[in-house]
Amino acid sequence: MQNTTLHIHPSFAISPVDERVFGGFLEHLGRAVYQGVYEPDSPHADEQGCRTDVLEALRRLKFTAMRYPGGNFVSGYDWVDGVGPRDERPTKVDLAWQSLEPNQFGTNEFMDLCRKMDWTPMMAVNLGTGTPAEARNWLEYCNGKAGSYWADKRVEHGYADPHDIRLWCLGNEMDGPWQIGHVPAQEYAIRAQQTARLMKMFDPSVELVACGSCATTLPSYLEWDRTVLEYLHKDVEYISLHSYVGNEKDDTEDYLCVGNAIDKQIEELDSVCSYVAARKRAKRKVKLSFDEWNVWYRARTGDHVDGHNKLAPHLLEEVYNLEDALVVAQFLNSFIRHADSVKIANLAQIVNVIAPILTLGDKMILQSIFYPIEMMAKRREGIALQTRIEGPKVHSKTHGDAAGVDASAILNGKNLSVFLVNRSLDKEVDVLVDVAGGKVVKRIDGEIVTGSDPKAANGFEDQSLVVSNCYDEICFTEGRAVINLPPLSFFAGTLELSL
Repeated sequence: MQNTTLHIHPSFAISPVDERVFGGFLEHLGRAVYQGVYEPDSPHADEQGCRTDVLEALRRLKFTAMRYPGGNFVSGYDWVDGVGPRDERPTKVDLAWQSLEPNQFGTNEFMDLCRKMDWTPMMAVNLGTGTPAEARNWLEYCNGKAGSYWADKRVEHGYADPHDIRLWCLGNEMDGPWQIGHVPAQEYAIRAQQTARLMKMFDPSVELVACGSCATTLPSYLEWDRTVLEYLHKDVEYISLHSYVGNEKDDTEDYLCVGNAIDKQIEELDSVCSYVAARKRAKRKVKLSFDEWNVWYRARTGDHVDGHNKLAPHLLEEVYNLEDALVVAQFLNSFIRHADSVKIANLAQIVNVIAPILTLGDKMILQSIFYPIEMMAKRREGIALQTRIEGPKVHSKTHGDAAGVDASAILNGKNLSVFLVNRSLDKEVDVLVDVAGGKVVKRIDGEIVTGSDPKAANGFEDQSLVVSNCYDEICFTEGRAVINLPPLSFFAGTLELSL
């Protein structure tokens, strides 16, 4: 048995947790849209063609900002193809994923889904093959009042009231050589600046996200961000960062320390934002939008990423296990620990494509990563607190030494929610929750995801191998709580404090 202390002080606040950190991503890729959220021929389909079983599961995750329609897809997408009468919409080849796009689901269908699910729409414009004028036209179509050309088109298509979309991304991963329309940083920055200014001339209330570095391994990492921010610091509210991680070396102990790398990436980009703000003597600093993140490493080559000009091919269909769930929890812990800089984050993606939910015909399963997201989403309201872990370390060849327990905490009134990952493969840990300036009165609730096999994964035949369960292995001593964590576990729970 190992002992660890989680030190917390209610006065050591970081920032309120922005609910948009619990966002998602729906891209026209593989079976995310077609056979995912939208399948009119399914017996589960509602009157709008959406799968009710999928939507019921997604409601449990309480997603907020939903990014759409891509991703790599958006850099070759003409939004006009996806509006108007369905029988007049063209079927086209998507070059990003070499797939057929029938355009049966587009802007208005997405907005109907957002209203149904209470999602905040987060639209990405095409700055690969698209132009600033096309982006502005899309904004007019979505947000304009009747009386102008594109707004009247929306009315003609059955939507009299504006969609009022506030959040827009200026392209996707434009620093990546694989991206349709990839250009050097300066060229992207000029194009994005032109787009931003056109969009804000039409609707000054929109918030914009510039493309930041999408991978720490690219030679342009951080220098790209500096260049983009030098141009756009007055024109955008956020800059993006992306991260996909995996256990390529099949080293679970090393993999479970990847939270160090997530922290490092956030802090490095935030430092660039601070640097540019200081150089420009700006009154505000651009914040971070972590608008693609997940585990993705198995389904990255060959037929996993090439649709062979098929409709709704099986692409990027990652199967997730227990160790992946513990890593997903670390992503969210990191976002909470950096609540002062990370204001938006989008799990990529929500169904079938690197997703917590998989469908196969009429069947559906919840993957291992579903549960930590659900556990944290229901406890996300409040102010992120600084945490200090005192206890044994875990050695990582790739990521350096890491705390044996990865932790974050949110205070909501007198309710303290704590989120704990036991990185150990074989050792239980007793975590003493020590709240300076207050006492732990009682346990309100608790849940855990754990198991003895880090490779255990849910499947269509057995969906119960990695799930969350109620957990009450908590005792109290002298105003402090002691939470017993099994090896390979993630705990989320709420404690009542006396302050």
